[in-house]
Amino acid sequence: MRPEDFLDKKGQDMIVSAIKEAEKNTSGEIRVHIDDTCDGNAYEKAVDVFFKLGMEKTAARNGVLIYIACSSKVFAIVGDKGINDVVPDNFWNDVSDHIRQYFAAGKFAEGIADAVSMAGAKLKAFFPYKEDDVNEQSDEISYKVD
Repeated sequence: MRPEDFLDKKGQDMIVSAIKEAEKNTSGEIRVHIDDTCDGNAYEKAVDVFFKLGMEKTAARNGVLIYIACSSKVFAIVGDKGINDVVPDNFWNDVSDHIRQYFAAGKFAEGIADAVSMAGAKLKAFFPYKEDDVNEQSDEISYKVD
């Protein structure tokens, strides 16, 4: 399956809207990346994509990536140092468990959008929106990285 075909237009729009909404309340940056396959460890692949997207370059090191490999049926969540230093140890596991429930029901867009909202709520708590905030990362879903 082509990653671009994993979600229909309505689902893509739902996720982009969730990102924009979450980022209204935080200086943090949230991205969603969809791959076709993931050979090996999904978390390691997500970390690789995180760096290829330049997400470690945010001023407060508060980027979050939700990575999905649709044909391999795996996903991972990566938070940068700034956010990982302040969220509870099990926070990303809780978000992953939440996504997994949606995915098991075939509600992929809803699960991703809800995970974006959960990440946004934590980012808001620790990295509230500032008057001079700049959107440092694209809100669009990414599919390919070099």
